[in-house]
Amino acid sequence: MLFPLLLLIAQQTPAIAPKSGPILRDAERARAAAAKAAAPAPAGEPPRFTKCMDMATGDPAAAVDEAVKWRSDKGGMFARQCLAVAYANQGRWASAATAFEEAAGEAEAAKDGPRAATYWTQAGNAWLAAKQPPKARAAINAALASGQLKGLALGEAYLDRARAAVAAGESAGARADIDVAIAKAGDDPLAWLLSATLARRMNDLPRAQKDIAEAVKRAGDDAAVQLEAGNIAAASGDEAGAKTAWNKVLAAAPGSPQASAARAALAQFGAPPAQ
Repeated sequence: MLFPLLLLIAQQTPAIAPKSGPILRDAERARAAAAKAAAPAPAGEPPRFTKCMDMATGDPAAAVDEAVKWRSDKGGMFARQCLAVAYANQGRWASAATAFEEAAGEAEAAKDGPRAATYWTQAGNAWLAAKQPPKARAAINAALASGQLKGLALGEAYLDRARAAVAAGESAGARADIDVAIAKAGDDPLAWLLSATLARRMNDLPRAQKDIAEAVKRAGDDAAVQLEAGNIAAASGDEAGAKTAWNKVLAAAPGSPQASAARAALAQFGAPPAQ
């Protein structure tokens, strides 16, 4: 009875969790990355930089115009950074990614390695939001190759590259990256969720059970975490555990895509969901 259920859920489970608690979906994660782009400009630039970045948040369309003008006035990486953030706040992800890549190139020309690496990671997140995982991976590869990322930032970059691999349908290739991400960014529940999903898809149920438990510790109220917890319980033959987890999805986010998947899964047991 569980076998057809697993086929259905394996197709419906999102590789990247939507927001329902601390986990962010691709677009939200890209916006969060773009928000980190507000690094202080050099001493001669702050007034225009601050003005442009304020506009990028409050009036993105006006910020695009301002950033384009500033770019023409030799605004360099900071004009491109502002343009990228403005595009991100408009949901124009391919344009944002391109602008971040241009900012990275400007930073490299200016011998500013740390900013270049940051811009490359922001470009990668924007490409993921634009549903272009090969371009995302190329940008993240550039960030990693710089040698400038350390600690949490390094772990998050490996997580982003794993996300790109999963989005491209390369689950096996994502495993090494997600293991590094867990080691260096283990407080991020998305790392554990993605690892658990990968393990289930690779038929490593002990690893899947271990990692989903870590995700639940950090984001137990997240619909995607509970959906995957149900999937793993079902794959392990734990019908009661699967039902419990899927009903938690309905309680956490009743109108979400995860709730639709959970309802479909519960219906295959021949009983209505708890709510």
